[in-house]
Amino acid sequence: MKIIFFHPAFTLNADQWIQGIQARLPEANVRQWVSGDNAPADYALVWSPPYEMLAHRRDIKGIFLLGAGVDAILKQEWENPGTLPEGVPLIRLEDTGMARQMQEYALYSVLHYFRRMDEYKQYQSQRLWHPVSPHNRKEFVIGVLGAGVLGCRVIEKLQEFDFTVRCWSRTPKQIDQVESFYGKAQLGDFLSECQVLINILPDTPETRGILNLSLFKQLKPESYMINMARGTQLIEQDLLIAIEKGYIAGATLDVFVEEPLSNLHPFWTHPRINITPHIAAQTIPDNALDMIGENIRRMENGESPIGLVDMALGY
Repeated sequence: MKIIFFHPAFTLNADQWIQGIQARLPEANVRQWVSGDNAPADYALVWSPPYEMLAHRRDIKGIFLLGAGVDAILKQEWENPGTLPEGVPLIRLEDTGMARQMQEYALYSVLHYFRRMDEYKQYQSQRLWHPVSPHNRKEFVIGVLGAGVLGCRVIEKLQEFDFTVRCWSRTPKQIDQVESFYGKAQLGDFLSECQVLINILPDTPETRGILNLSLFKQLKPESYMINMARGTQLIEQDLLIAIEKGYIAGATLDVFVEEPLSNLHPFWTHPRINITPHIAAQTIPDNALDMIGENIRRMENGESPIGLVDMALGY
């Protein structure tokens, strides 16, 4: 069994990944792919692979993404057809410690707003000693956009703190004690009771730009927005307008259209916006390697891998 590895950001610690997969699959021959390497390979572990890495391979059995998102490689395929060999399974990291991190990020952000820490920060800058009551928990309805694996885990954690949670997704979902909405026709009804909106949608043509002024107007007045998914789903100028108009009281953003965020971007200094550098959920090598090793064994045994990407849906 031959496995090739490529990740532009993991060049310096590629050995950790190569040795890690070798330890889990002792019978495999694992190598770091370099330009010009056209030697046979059964599986590829990649992130943003160059066109030449996979385009002309006819022997590859599966391509494993070193992350949960698939939008980057699908964009590569759209821009350079053939980047992904036709018919080869594409497998993403479904949950390798990322769900726990997403839970932590969402819960921290929700509690920050529920306990009105954003307002206290403003009072501190003005040297004002001004206690205020927390929001009413029953009225502090949290809406989660996206009810896949990660979305459901976030919902589960918020329920532990007795928050009322509702969700919206492309197709119907059945989640205990969660009011579920789906499809464009039900989006307005979903938004109407939300005091907090958390976005965990996959990045697809249908979800790009979904966080826009029209959507913000349908939330409860002075709501909060948390974007943990993709920067392309937020119309940035619309968020600034929504805050100015009072539709949005505060926003926590982990992802952006342009990353790193430009030094001149207004989000850096906006008093109502908290930003983090795309760290809501990061790949944990040991967990990722465990899943990849298990999936390769499944495929070698003729079983379907966990995290198989539906190319038509884009996730």
